[in-house]
Amino acid sequence: MSSITIASVPRMSREALSTIILNQVASQSPGYAIVDVRDSDHIGGHIRGSMHVPSSTLDYRIPELVRQLKDKDSVIFHCSLSQQRGPSAALRYVRERKRLLGIDVQDDGAEVAGAADEAEGTAGSRQKVFILDGGFVQWQEKYGQNEQLTDDYEKDIWEFGY
Repeated sequence: MSSITIASVPRMSREALSTIILNQVASQSPGYAIVDVRDSDHIGGHIRGSMHVPSSTLDYRIPELVRQLKDKDSVIFHCSLSQQRGPSAALRYVRERKRLLGIDVQDDGAEVAGAADEAEGTAGSRQKVFILDGGFVQWQEKYGQNEQLTDDYEKDIWEFGY
């Protein structure tokens, strides 16, 4: 059983994420991935560059995500409010990453490579996993109409609150 818990997965503010996105806007292969686990509530916009992986598909998609995102420096999970689905998905991802790749996670979210990784020369690859604080609801309050940061935003859906 893993010692990592939802409480020990670090949170990232919307301001920090917007800075990361804007700093890597010209990059063909950004060093981060944003995973949006909203289900039918995905309508009304999404963070630019995010991948939509509905929480209802996580059972079979998590191993695929671990392989697909293994070279990213940071992986940020979110749902609408980042209170249940986003944090749960981040925890499942971290635990599956440990199981598949043998990588342990410290309390601050930083990974510690195992002896096998050291031998293979991949110990320099340290991925951090985050939960977007406030989820898409707080994101869209500040960045919904910013086309550099948000795609397919529909103001009508959000103007009276979530």
